[in-house]
Amino acid sequence: MERPPEKRRHPTERVKNLPKFSVTLKKIADQLHLETAYTPTDISGIPIYTMDVNRPGLLLAGYDEYFDPTRLQICGKAEMAYLEGLPEDLRRSHVHTLFALRPPAVIVTRSLPVLEEMLEFAKEYQVPILCTNENTSAMMSNLISILSVELAPRVTRHGVLVEVYGEGILILGDSGVGKSETAVELVKRGHRLIADDAVELRRVSNRSIVGTSPENIRHFIELRGIGIVNVARVFGIGAVKVSEKVDLVVKLEPWDKTKNYSRTGLESPTTDILGVSIPCTEIPVMPGRNLAVILETAAIANRQKKMGYNAAKELMARLGLEEDIT
Repeated sequence: MERPPEKRRHPTERVKNLPKFSVTLKKIADQLHLETAYTPTDISGIPIYTMDVNRPGLLLAGYDEYFDPTRLQICGKAEMAYLEGLPEDLRRSHVHTLFALRPPAVIVTRSLPVLEEMLEFAKEYQVPILCTNENTSAMMSNLISILSVELAPRVTRHGVLVEVYGEGILILGDSGVGKSETAVELVKRGHRLIADDAVELRRVSNRSIVGTSPENIRHFIELRGIGIVNVARVFGIGAVKVSEKVDLVVKLEPWDKTKNYSRTGLESPTTDILGVSIPCTEIPVMPGRNLAVILETAAIANRQKKMGYNAAKELMARLGLEEDIT
């Protein structure tokens, strides 16, 4: 017996459970230097929830299945030339279809003139129209990059994030273990601070976690016995950075004599952050250990491993305990 055909969903049926993160249209427009052709209200009050973007060529041609009206719509040379070549009544019908779905905004690239029908229906359905002189591919690439960061899943961890020899190191540990003091020593040695105390971690891709600091405490660090220090003012603007990819997680903990710590580096432990596995190591803390030097060495060793070299495996090969991997 033949099954009845599935009921076709209308494209205006939006997903009810939108992501909880958003970015304002104004922030996107400022970063991409977009000009406003029309807006029904202040674009600083228009939120964008979806990191995907869309070129509505298929919709303008009459195919509306799978169209997502929550995405920013990009009209480039192909879309505009197609519309201009249509008879007036057909052009009005297609433009009406696009704006009747009420996308968050329509962006016209390459400094192309905005059609009168687009302005008419934009006003009717309260849809902003923005313009740029960038070519379509470049603009879409930049837009997706911004949305990927602004709308990325995120979590805040108590710790310190520093850049050491180009490696982003997230330092975790209990309060008072020496995370901030280690960060200051690293800054004095020429490395850079990204965040202290609260580190905002965002999953910008399936393989990358980027850390930054909340804006209200950015560049500040707390040292017990001294107080709050503005690292950018004390050590110079070259001692800080806004964001950095997390390449290594270092967990500082008081030395436990009963615990076996890694002595060879043959193991490759990882920790999970938002579904991404990040290399991880535990470093015991005790008087006399120079944690800044240890973290510098950890950064170099981690970079070497990413490039395919492992000192412990080379030593094992020299001792004849395993085959030489080189």
